[in-house]
Amino acid sequence: MVSFVPGYGPGARSGAPCGRAWRLSKLCLGVGETAAGATQNRKHASPRMNVTVSELIVRYMERLGIECIFGMPGAHILPVYDALYDSPIRSVLAKHEQGASFMAGGYARVSGKIGACITTAGPGATNLVTGIANAYADRQPILVITGETSTHIFGRGGLQESSGEGGSVDQATLFRGITRYHRLVERTDYLATVLNQASNVLLSDNPGPVLLSFPFNVQKELVDDAILDEVRTARPLHASHKDTTLVDTLTDLIVAADHPVIVAGYGCIRAGAQELVAGLSEALAIPVATSLKGKGVIAEQSPLALGSLGVTSSGYAYNYIVDHADLVLFLGAGFNERTSYLWDKALLADKKIAQVDNDPAQIEKVFRADVAVLGDVAEILTGVLARVKARQVPRPAAPELPRKRRLTGDDAGNGGPAIFDARFRLVERLFSQLQQRFPANVQIFDDNIVFAQNFLDVEPGSRYYPNSGISSLGHAIPAAIGARFAETRPTLAILGDGGFQMCCMELMVAVNYRLPLSVVMFNNSTMGLIRKNQSQQYQGRYIDCDFTNPDYAQLAAAFGIQHRRIETEADLDAAFGSLDLAAGVNLMEIMLDRNAFPGYNSRR
Repeated sequence: MVSFVPGYGPGARSGAPCGRAWRLSKLCLGVGETAAGATQNRKHASPRMNVTVSELIVRYMERLGIECIFGMPGAHILPVYDALYDSPIRSVLAKHEQGASFMAGGYARVSGKIGACITTAGPGATNLVTGIANAYADRQPILVITGETSTHIFGRGGLQESSGEGGSVDQATLFRGITRYHRLVERTDYLATVLNQASNVLLSDNPGPVLLSFPFNVQKELVDDAILDEVRTARPLHASHKDTTLVDTLTDLIVAADHPVIVAGYGCIRAGAQELVAGLSEALAIPVATSLKGKGVIAEQSPLALGSLGVTSSGYAYNYIVDHADLVLFLGAGFNERTSYLWDKALLADKKIAQVDNDPAQIEKVFRADVAVLGDVAEILTGVLARVKARQVPRPAAPELPRKRRLTGDDAGNGGPAIFDARFRLVERLFSQLQQRFPANVQIFDDNIVFAQNFLDVEPGSRYYPNSGISSLGHAIPAAIGARFAETRPTLAILGDGGFQMCCMELMVAVNYRLPLSVVMFNNSTMGLIRKNQSQQYQGRYIDCDFTNPDYAQLAAAFGIQHRRIETEADLDAAFGSLDLAAGVNLMEIMLDRNAFPGYNSRR
């Protein structure tokens, strides 16, 4: 049998090492260099050329604290995979590279650590794009390692080449807009600089994806492992902000307000500031609304909880802010399209605004604030609470919040009193059952959003991860799988049937690695949001929204997982009575009417 390594053997440049000569030439620094060049390089080589670049990459990831890497091997990245063989880093085989990038994102969101994914050149890298774009929008620290063809065949039409030379795909350009740092590493003399640049992004307060691409021959070059001693792999210490004058001003503004409202975002969760937000709310009787991503910052059954603020919500928080608030305090919350009701001016009209965020790009991005504090949310709130206590500010009487209306009813619709009509009672009961089964310690990844935003009360100890970022369908299942590698706790993925068909093969990753995961899939045989829009805005001219579903019972049987088709409340009760939602791999198929639309998008 004859086997070829990409860039070697037939078609390689004359003089390129191959076969036994290549295997014995372990000190060779470059593929395809001339004998004179190799001799010259060896004269200047360090006597400690003791590890390959591929081994160094893996050791770098170990020092960063990376524990798990998701991906698919290919010929151009096999040296790194071979180095992973002896590493404590766990490599996880995905079914598609997009799934691997979503898994890395889910892992990063849950663990607070650096997520990682790895692929080969060409289609391996291009298949990552959606997941990396999602991580970029969500500011997730993801290290992406990709292979590349050997440098000596750049521009000559190498298989899966993406160097940008000779008309080949330019991977650097492809990823430029969705990574915080990217580099095709063609030489080893600046490797320490490249790794430091990568660390600067991955370990920053506002991280994002980093992509490093290594040509096949560079992966096999020998380098000095002392390079790693020049690379920073720990988070920097930060100066304290809690004694700044701005914190005094912020405290004055909060204490002086008659009807302040807190809008808490995902930045509070990233900062670990949940208890501090609840403490400020309780100390000064301040109602708290959250962004969708911030859902669960405070217990949503708290008497001071306004629920989630956003265009797909019931409007309860919106109404209270518009009608009562004289100060809106944004804590780690971006005032994006969803949260702001498409930047509805009524939300902030005639109100003072305060903002705390650790991202300079978020400060006053879409509004002017009376006080804007750039810094860590937890640290700033610690300073505010200390000042409130030192001043002995009396706790005001708790405001009388209006009763939350029933969310399902027979008279729902735009402008009606309920966001969901009676056809959604099965969905409401589903979330009620989930809360009873998992009152705490559950993690939920949700692509559907509108149901959980309204029906699910997230309590302390549980975590809710809506599909944010670029809101890509097919996200929930692989992201939940990545999360399950990070934390051993009950894990749910919630999505529609359209999104399920984009990612369902990743369920086999859960099966292969024996990861408990329960999937809730809403089956209405349509792209629900598209059909809603075409019904309400395009006179029912339906196009490319409806489809025929497979038999999910048979699909689940083929996967070797449990399945329940749920059409009635009795079916739902039976499913909860028979499925092991904490330790099994399950698919719950919830049947819905394709013409039942939530009645959001207006003031209630």
